Amino acid sequence: MQLISDPATNTLPKLLRRNASAWPRMPGMREKERGIWQAYSWRECQQCVRDFALGLAALGFQRGDKLSVLGDNRARLYWAQLSTQALGGISVPLYQDSIASELVHVLRHAEVSVVVADDQEQVDKVLSLSEELPNLRWVIYEDPRGMSAYGQTCLRSFEVVEATGREFGKAHPGYYERELEQGSAEDVALIAYTSGTTGRSKGAMLTQANMIATSESFAGVEAVRKGDNWLCYLPMGWVGDSIFSLSASLVVGATCNCPESPESVQRDLRELGPSALLAPPRIWENMLTGLQVKAADASWLKRRLYEFFRGAAEKRELLKGDGKPVPLTTRLACRLGEICVYGPVRDQLGLTKARWCLTGGAPLGADTFRFFRSFGINLKQIYGATEASALVATQADEAADPNTVGCTLPGTHVRIGENGEVQIKGPGVFRGYYKQEDATQAALTEDGWLKTGDAGIIDPRGQLAIIDRAKDVGKLNDGTPFSPQFIENKLKFSPFIREAVAFGDQRPFVAAMVAVDINTAGKWAEDNSLAYTSFMDLASKPQVAHLIVAEVAKINATLPAPLRVHRIVLLNKELEADDAEITRTRKVRRGFVAEKYASVIAALYDGSKEARLTMQITFEDGRKSSLTSTLAVQDIVPTASKQMAA
Repeated sequence: MQLISDPATNTLPKLLRRNASAWPRMPGMREKERGIWQAYSWRECQQCVRDFALGLAALGFQRGDKLSVLGDNRARLYWAQLSTQALGGISVPLYQDSIASELVHVLRHAEVSVVVADDQEQVDKVLSLSEELPNLRWVIYEDPRGMSAYGQTCLRSFEVVEATGREFGKAHPGYYERELEQGSAEDVALIAYTSGTTGRSKGAMLTQANMIATSESFAGVEAVRKGDNWLCYLPMGWVGDSIFSLSASLVVGATCNCPESPESVQRDLRELGPSALLAPPRIWENMLTGLQVKAADASWLKRRLYEFFRGAAEKRELLKGDGKPVPLTTRLACRLGEICVYGPVRDQLGLTKARWCLTGGAPLGADTFRFFRSFGINLKQIYGATEASALVATQADEAADPNTVGCTLPGTHVRIGENGEVQIKGPGVFRGYYKQEDATQAALTEDGWLKTGDAGIIDPRGQLAIIDRAKDVGKLNDGTPFSPQFIENKLKFSPFIREAVAFGDQRPFVAAMVAVDINTAGKWAEDNSLAYTSFMDLASKPQVAHLIVAEVAKINATLPAPLRVHRIVLLNKELEADDAEITRTRKVRRGFVAEKYASVIAALYDGSKEARLTMQITFEDGRKSSLTSTLAVQDIVPTASKQMAA
């Protein structure tokens, strides 16, 4: 907590000033454009933040005002947030793929007065909602392409605002410095809106002290170094990006690298070779799926070599996890595998230089976790919450375990409530929800501990293990404990399954709705000369149903008998955040899904062979359309009908 106790470094903009003074020529940020990495030194970053902050001041931006950034990861969008905080304002980052209703909710609720948008597409989104946003005064765009014909008086380009700031600075010498010095550790730096798994997202107010203290604690337990290269590609609306890409990089002096586009992330990752990587489970699952597909398409010899060395690596990882000695033959096989398979795979993924990799935001399946660790990637799980500044616990290198999320950060304390709920107290715990005092009180215990809503335990080693959302943990009719996330993570280990939603609480058996992976299932269809026209057409093919049934049967073999999946339905569309089925961080909104797919769930348990489903689909522009279809119910085990009768 050394930084926040020093008035010279107790805010993020002050840390930027420190970095510009201590390491003026060291790159603070890079951005790839048209295939070329453009580097900005810490001094240049500081100058850009100063100019833009003064430009905002010239436009009337005052202490306490809010500014939102909307778009892909861009250096100027990060600078805009720091400029806001330097003036005593509050940053409200948004998800770049948010639909109109989501944007209106956040921008109106947070009373945002300035939006800094990435490009024409994002500007159009905001302008189309302007009549519903009474507090909005300015829309500033970063990319000028396509903007020449726009004549709205509220529009300004980022460059024009910077130029205005330079003129304002000449007319008001010392203005920026005076505003910067007024900042304190207790200022609200960020309003981070929650993922909204149980309803409307809420705005968690995080102070400068919350963000800096959390970053310092993280740097105290993880191998982070000045000059590290980090790839900043996660949604800017997610609190994890604000902590790792903005706050932690300023605290330790790491270099943030913004990829050219979301589509180029994998290529840019390999080209950059970052020192570390934070990725949610979906990214790791996609990486694994890609490797499985490439292995399946390889020649017979390469495929056999891959499977042999993969088996040796997984055997070694399981033995190490159990604390058992690794046989000499396995050690020798893994040494050879390092040359033939493991090293090339890490290089293909762009993780050759990565000293550590983290996964968080949702549970990662144990099989996927062990796969990457067995291939020499130092993958570790972290646990956090928006209301706790994104980070509560992390694993040590020698204690990485797929069944836990590690020990809490220094200064952070965890306890398990009477109902098994994980509760937190520490320097990262938020100030409260913006304009929602009742929700704030409901989120805290009487003695001030944050209620996370997650069910968990603390094992004898002091490691925290998260079971599931407390409200989602249940039991089958026979009393067998049931966690839907556990089943879903098992199912998603299949390269042909993109999403799964499991059911079983107060039911006689486990059933699931499955969405196929359009890429891998589509390629399988092409390889088997199976023509299709769309996701719906592909998912309705009997051959695809047989493929998924076989995959689930294989997964069932790894599950305890009571938790095996008995029946499934293949969905005719992907689960979409635009349809409110999942959050922007790809967490299932179970209550909404249970209501929307009630007819499908009923068919899974009443013995029906098909389910009729009518639902609304939301397009990107907010338009809605109805879709009625009939979905086939697939039996996985022959005893399912007997168990239903029972």
